[in-house]
Amino acid sequence: MQQIEFHNTYADLPDRFFARLSPTPVSRPALVRINAPLAVSLGLDPDWLASADGVNMLAGNALPETADPLAMAYAGHQFGGWSPQLGDGRAILLGEVAGFDLQLKGSGRTPWSRGGDGRAWLGPVMREYIVSEAMAAFGVPTTRALAAVTTGDIVLREAALPGAVLTRVASSHVRVGTFQYFAARADIEALQVLTDYVIDRHYPDARGAERPALALLTNVVDAQASLIARWMGLGFIHGVMNTDNMTISGETIDYGPCAFMDGYHPDTVFSSIDSFGRYAYHAQPQVGQWNLAQFASCLLPLIDDVKDEAVRLATEAIDAYPALYEAHWLQVFARKLAISDPSADDLPLATALLTAMAEQKADFTQTFRALGEVADDVPIAGVPQDWRNAWLDRLGTLEVKERQNLLRAANPAIIPRNHRVEEAIAAGVEGDYSVFHALTEALQTPFDAPEGHPFRDAPEPDEVVQQTFCGT
Repeated sequence: MQQIEFHNTYADLPDRFFARLSPTPVSRPALVRINAPLAVSLGLDPDWLASADGVNMLAGNALPETADPLAMAYAGHQFGGWSPQLGDGRAILLGEVAGFDLQLKGSGRTPWSRGGDGRAWLGPVMREYIVSEAMAAFGVPTTRALAAVTTGDIVLREAALPGAVLTRVASSHVRVGTFQYFAARADIEALQVLTDYVIDRHYPDARGAERPALALLTNVVDAQASLIARWMGLGFIHGVMNTDNMTISGETIDYGPCAFMDGYHPDTVFSSIDSFGRYAYHAQPQVGQWNLAQFASCLLPLIDDVKDEAVRLATEAIDAYPALYEAHWLQVFARKLAISDPSADDLPLATALLTAMAEQKADFTQTFRALGEVADDVPIAGVPQDWRNAWLDRLGTLEVKERQNLLRAANPAIIPRNHRVEEAIAAGVEGDYSVFHALTEALQTPFDAPEGHPFRDAPEPDEVVQQTFCGT
């Protein structure tokens, strides 16, 4: 066993923050993929990770002496319903390397498994690997995938399926639900400890503020406004924006029934369990604010000793969210339109394009990409010529080549299209990882895929994926 120098700052917190336990061993671990560039950035040897000893560690069968494995406690609102105790039901945090958490997902039962087996089957592991690494390549804050391994064991879901473990990397795994867990128990001491921990780890500038907890809140509000605006700029739908799936660090986490839209419509929902569209594409910004309000309520005792004053200050921070989100959204879509100096006057231009795209059910990714690849006199599906004329007038004297370069750098040519992800999973279940590897590798440079690349294609009618599933 190669000695990996884990640090264990979360394990140094009080015992009520977690349960110490080791992963449950698996029978025949086998490597699916190592994320070599990520491993190198963390100071880890990808060749060792791919060795028999490394795969044993990634499966949870043998851990370095410096690891201090634990499952984290948290609560949360799930589809608006309150659950006072959730916690890591199938994930175990090993510790930190180079300042980042390493967590095994699918590593066995914990005290919070709630009757489940604590395992993951191969499909969700492959999906999270593909989508999280694509998000990183898009420049979106996200958890990362260091490795995927199969376990040699069968997981029973709707069928007997191959088991797998994902090694997830994150700035931390502290969630809004982590704060809710202690707020629900009126554990003010734990809330203060957790607040200090998060400030020191993620927002050190807040330490010198007059009210550090309020400064933390304002930082998290801005981080989430920025994150969700970036999702919107990719046509991404998270699918389960529960408070236990919102990180304090501002990273995308928990890729369950997530999906990228093909044909654009703001009401699009993919998740099979989102019957009422609570987490539809258009609803994500408002849900973000609602989740942040739950976070703010947890911090009230730390913001000010006088409750009314704490409520006033927290409300001001939450009320600032819509303007922050709109500013971030405008920056995202202005960049997608090669507008380098956006102002509020550009909002109607961007929204008019989206309205036209919705009417035509134009492909989200292909439409924006075509702006930089199709001549000005060539029609683009979903883009009215009068809109394009107004847009070109807005760009003024910008040279065509410079405009094309800006657009190609802002609008990916390929995304993890749902039918391609499903194709990779179906093949992987049969032991063929070629589609998975090809898709993952293509998504490392999603802005550079040339015309004619197969992963650029929208699905044929019989390939369209209508629903996605948590698949835990």
